[in-house]
Amino acid sequence: LETHFLTGGDVVRVSRALVAAAKAGIELPFERAAAIDLAGRDVLDAVKTSVNPKVIDCPNPETGKLTIDAVAKDGIQLKAKARVTVRVNIDALIGGASEETIIARVGEGIVTTIGSAQTYKDVLENPDNISKRVLEKGLDAGTAFEILSIDIADIDVGSNIGAKLQADQAEADLRRFQAEAEQRRAAARAREQEMLAEVQENRAKVVLAEAEIPQAIAQSFRDGNLGIMDYYKLRNLQADTDMRKSLGDQTKPGKTNE
Repeated sequence: LETHFLTGGDVVRVSRALVAAAKAGIELPFERAAAIDLAGRDVLDAVKTSVNPKVIDCPNPETGKLTIDAVAKDGIQLKAKARVTVRVNIDALIGGASEETIIARVGEGIVTTIGSAQTYKDVLENPDNISKRVLEKGLDAGTAFEILSIDIADIDVGSNIGAKLQADQAEADLRRFQAEAEQRRAAARAREQEMLAEVQENRAKVVLAEAEIPQAIAQSFRDGNLGIMDYYKLRNLQADTDMRKSLGDQTKPGKTNE
């Protein structure tokens, strides 16, 4: 006891733990009790929990989270609360994981079990299946506790997560399609402008070509390839063509003779 006191141990709690263990029929040597105390664990509370199992709320309300949320395969969210009954494993108390590990593992098991259910109705009809499957995983391995039971205290139906995800996906697809349509419209407008520019360019080429006709006629006169009668015939043909064009324009719908 003197050595334990000098090393910073709590002699009173160790002594009370030894007395409580002896009365409860729990084998607890002084060396182990002293080691547990020096490791920073409450050895007296450990003995009491070995005699009277402790109930742990999952999730821990002190963290601000009141339920464990999980989604079944049909997209419906379920909110569950569990109560885990544990007993301290004194042999694994030194170096064993704490209550937080138990809570985290149980929460993970509940989420996995609900997530593997085909519909949320299957979970509501048989909530005890969650406890059975979670217990089968051996979640107390490597911890300072032995899980005696896992009870689902409450389970409620949350929102339709699947429908929300589908709605968000549909909205995202709509924005993507609108962007693609706008891109195609912009490309069409650019192509239209290119075609208009090409038409103007071709018209300019026609005007330039027509401007060279008088020069070609004059050159034909000089070379003797075109006579005066041929020139008159060409002029008559042009006049006849202009007259036909004028008559055709007057007979179009919306045109009136002046």
